Amino acid sequence: MHPSERLKGLDVFVCVADAGSFTAAAERLHLTASAVGKSIARLEERLGRTLFHRTTRRMSLTEAGIAFHRTCTEVLANLEEAEVALRAQDDEPSGRVRIDLPAAFGRLQALPIILGFAQAYPLTRPQVSFSDRFIDPVEDGVDIIVRIGGPDAWSSLLEHRLLGHEQHVFCASPAYLAAHGVPATREDLLAHRCIAYGRADGSVSPWRFAAAVPGEVELQMMPSPLVVGDGEGQVTAALVGSGIVQLPTWLVRSHLEDGALLEVLPHLASQGLPLSLAWMKSRRELPTVSLLLETLAQELASRIR
Repeated sequence: MHPSERLKGLDVFVCVADAGSFTAAAERLHLTASAVGKSIARLEERLGRTLFHRTTRRMSLTEAGIAFHRTCTEVLANLEEAEVALRAQDDEPSGRVRIDLPAAFGRLQALPIILGFAQAYPLTRPQVSFSDRFIDPVEDGVDIIVRIGGPDAWSSLLEHRLLGHEQHVFCASPAYLAAHGVPATREDLLAHRCIAYGRADGSVSPWRFAAAVPGEVELQMMPSPLVVGDGEGQVTAALVGSGIVQLPTWLVRSHLEDGALLEVLPHLASQGLPLSLAWMKSRRELPTVSLLLETLAQELASRIR
């Protein structure tokens, strides 16, 4: 058998094993489930081994499949590293780079940086997606992710860099404050209309207050007649006078500068969530990925404050 024949179907096999089904693997590979199934059947016939246990409800690797998956993953990783090393010899950044950004912060702060990068290096092809969930860059094939917040433990296949923390401030429209008064203490907020942030699971996020110990934060649920599940939506609500809102400075800075919103309780402003940049270790040496990482790191660190 020619060596190239031995590589056929390996990527499909690894994808099915990782995805857990023909259908899920077909979606990732942009193939039909039938084509994926036939590829696995040909591979099993060639190897003379059954690689998957199949039932109507689930699919799992056999012992032979587990061992073969381990080897295939290593082989494909070595091939990718070899390809990366060759492409890294190019001086001019070029080619596709996939970046996933948090929705609001990505649109307002990170996307302009990426657009400027693409104009400066016209041979590059950034592919940008937005999501507030923590995606798996390995499974989703993403080169770089920007995240506010993040996992407790990062994958060993990733490298990451902390760029700073959000700064949370309290603010409201001049009209609201004129009608309801300016709070002077934390307790005063209990008599105000607080615009809260609603998570996707239906829960409401507590507000963060600077504690007596510098750098520490105290959390408190606030009585909130209005709950909005989007930071930009909260800004809109505050601008029309719906109440007091707590938001990161990067989201309200322009409104504070032009007077459309006024900061209140500045002594209770607190540190927010961390901003992190993460990337696939195997892609770090590609000129496009490397340069974009440095550009994002430099620019975003100043924009988070």
